[in-house]
Formats: sequence, C-alpha cells, structure tokens
Amino acid sequence: MSDIVELERRLTAAMDRIARGVDGIGATKTADPDEMAGLKQALEDEKLVTAQLEERIKKLHARQEDETAAIRAELETTRTAMAQLDGELQRLRKASDQLRDTVSKLREANAEGVAEPHLINKAMLAELEVLRAARAADVAEADAIIATIAPLLAEAPNEEEGEDA
Repeated sequence: MSDIVELERRLTAAMDRIARGVDGIGATKTADPDEMAGLKQALEDEKLVTAQLEERIKKLHARQEDETAAIRAELETTRTAMAQLDGELQRLRKASDQLRDTVSKLREANAEGVAEPHLINKAMLAELEVLRAARAADVAEADAIIATIAPLLAEAPNEEEGEDA
C-alpha cells in the first residue's frame, strides 16, 4: 500500500509541474521553440510514467485480489476439515459413552453371578464402534492437517524458484 501512496504522490507532483509549465506557456506569447519542445517532451514523459504507474497499480490490485481469493479458499477448506473432525469426535464420544454404560452393566451382571450373553455382545459391538469412531476421528484429523499443510507445500517450490532466479 505504501508503494501505491508513493506512486500517487509522484504522479500528483508531476501533474503539478506540467500544469505550471502549461500556465507559463499561456502567459508568454513569445515562447522559445526549444523550451516549448522540452516542455512537450516532459509532458509526454510524464504521461508515459503515469501510464506505467497506473498499470503497476492494476497489477498490484489484481495480485491482491488473487491472494485474497486463495486465502478465502484455504479458510473454507480448513473450516470443512474442522467440521468433519468435530463430527467424528462427537461420534467417538457417543460410542465411548455407550461402551462405558455397557461395560458397567456387564460388571453388575457379573457381580450378581448372572451371565448375560447379550450384554457381552453389546459390549463388543460398542467397543468395535469406539474403534471405528476413533479411526474416523484420526482420519479426519489427518485430513485437517493435510488441508492446512497442502497450501504451504504448494508455495514452497515457487519460493525456491524465486530464490534461484
């Protein structure tokens, strides 16, 4: 942004010099042809500089918009990965609670000397669900990490090429 401000300041100063020169031309009826040619050349030079500065400003704005769009896309990817991770963690907590409840009932039945096969089956199913949910949470966490690191890795070769140039 400071580049843009500096460019605008230079552009304004150049335009002021041109305006003073043009005012001076109108005030003197008998202008020196060499001076007139010099002023015209200065005017053309300033127009060229102005065009170059405007083009540079357009490029800076375009680059800024591209970077903003990339950051927004990266943020959306991260949000999606975090939402998936949160869902898997909720599933893991629920399965863990079910397992705890079933194991508690199984202990009570065992303490009473009553063997209830359906409680054993239910406990094994709950344990399997906890393992599946834990694995899904691990996968979601890995996906979230990959989603965060991928943009950084994509930029790394570009930075190395820039250093070689």
